[in-house]
Amino acid sequence: MSHGASLWVKIPNVSIWYGLDRVPHNLEGAAVTIGVFDGVHRGHQELINRAVAKAKELGVPAVMFTFDPHPTVVFQPESVPKLLGTVEERAQLAMDLGIDHVVVQAFTPEIASWSPEEYIDRALLDTLRAKHVVVGENFTFGHKASGTPDTLREVSQNRDFTVDVVPLLSEDNHTVCSTWIRQRIAEGDMTAAAEALGRPFSVEGVVTHGAGRGGRALGFPTANLYFPDIYALPSDGVYAGYLEILPNQAELSHQRLSDKVGTMPVGAKLPAAISVGTNPTFGHEPRSVESFVLDHEADLYDFEVRVSFVSRIRGQEKYDSLDELIAAIDRDVAATRKAVLG
Repeated sequence: MSHGASLWVKIPNVSIWYGLDRVPHNLEGAAVTIGVFDGVHRGHQELINRAVAKAKELGVPAVMFTFDPHPTVVFQPESVPKLLGTVEERAQLAMDLGIDHVVVQAFTPEIASWSPEEYIDRALLDTLRAKHVVVGENFTFGHKASGTPDTLREVSQNRDFTVDVVPLLSEDNHTVCSTWIRQRIAEGDMTAAAEALGRPFSVEGVVTHGAGRGGRALGFPTANLYFPDIYALPSDGVYAGYLEILPNQAELSHQRLSDKVGTMPVGAKLPAAISVGTNPTFGHEPRSVESFVLDHEADLYDFEVRVSFVSRIRGQEKYDSLDELIAAIDRDVAATRKAVLG
């Protein structure tokens, strides 16, 4: 779903407002945390946890104020980072931590031109009615990123809100940040990425038709996902992980979503051997994420699924024959079984 699809979206227990102009005028106060929150990693989670705790103390909603597209689209369009997930996934993760509302603001040259004081007055006070603001110590805002946490503290002295500045999360000689996580994912280091995220890295999408040879020619039917190039994916290769049929999705035209699809329980994390790449054995095809679910069968076309990556098994390889490829997949399935089932 793109942010242009709707002006207001309801995920269970959380609302998303696409634009500051869509925030209800009757909002009487909020504890607000601000940032891109790409990936909602463990550092982001601390910001959210503090905002949620303060919201409960003040008796107001907890609000996450985030941006889509990424602000570098305005500042450095030639170096926009790959995203660790969609804005809806970001909102769902925030909801799981207790956020009540998510404001998704398009970062535009107009907003980038606001002075720090204008940003505080227009966004935080006049619109979100912020009583408390939580930011990271590296947070910047306003024209030419001239606003800092110190600016927030100074302005708060003459306004009716308080400020909480959270130190960056550092461990093992690195700062836990979205950039570091992207690098680990690009290298296929899913263990390090999971440690920083606080959960395995995952992607979500609707299963679509691929070349169709997985079950027919190889004996390993796969659920195929394709993603726009703006999203981060692990480096090409084979991974052990899980596939989950997401609950609460709309009823499909050809099959009613129930407790199971085929033999696959809805909402269960099912062990899967996952291939990321372009299928060089058959000629380079569009890059895809293809999951073979162990010990289950189902027609997953048009179902929305989540694929989680646990560990890398091997890199992408080209084989001279189908027999060689099938033998390699057999080894991948055995390695997956050992990695996720022990």
